[in-house]
Amino acid sequence: MSDLKAEQLKNIHERWLKDCECELKKVATQGVPGHGNPEAEIVFIGEAPGKDEDKIGQPFVGAAGKFLNEMLLSINLKREDVYITNIVKYRPPGNRDPLPQEVEFCAKWLEEELQTIKPKLIVFLGRHALQHFFPNEKISAVHGKILKKKMKIGDTFFALYHPAAALHNGSMREVLMSDFKKLPKAIEKIS
Repeated sequence: MSDLKAEQLKNIHERWLKDCECELKKVATQGVPGHGNPEAEIVFIGEAPGKDEDKIGQPFVGAAGKFLNEMLLSINLKREDVYITNIVKYRPPGNRDPLPQEVEFCAKWLEEELQTIKPKLIVFLGRHALQHFFPNEKISAVHGKILKKKMKIGDTFFALYHPAAALHNGSMREVLMSDFKKLPKAIEKIS
């Protein structure tokens, strides 16, 4: 099964890297498709690639990614156990927020990734990922909580502050670590 899903994801990425009409494609070094375990129970969704991701072509490989790895280890998981992606697959210039139309151009790509993997839990890393699926929610109100909503991509979600927020704000680091430690219990509840 895993080989089949891996092959499906590879085909999805190859097709979208060619066909995605996102304007950011013109200014980014390359597209940054999702990466990780095709059989993952947990998928993490960030906002968009940063400088390091744009250069390497993989999500969450910079400082925020190192912190994400550290948090994964704190709950006895490794990157190989999960799948990590972004709502936008190309780096916005100067790391600005992605524009609504850029999110829209990459939305179907993300949807296909999620429908292929069929994770038990989808974790939003930051407000952009959260608001793409829950436009009326504020990250400050729902971080560390399970969110339920029937969608084609799944029905159980979990909101976290973006790891980059903790890099800029030390007190945020404690909140994020504490929220992250709730993930195993969230998975247990679903199982």
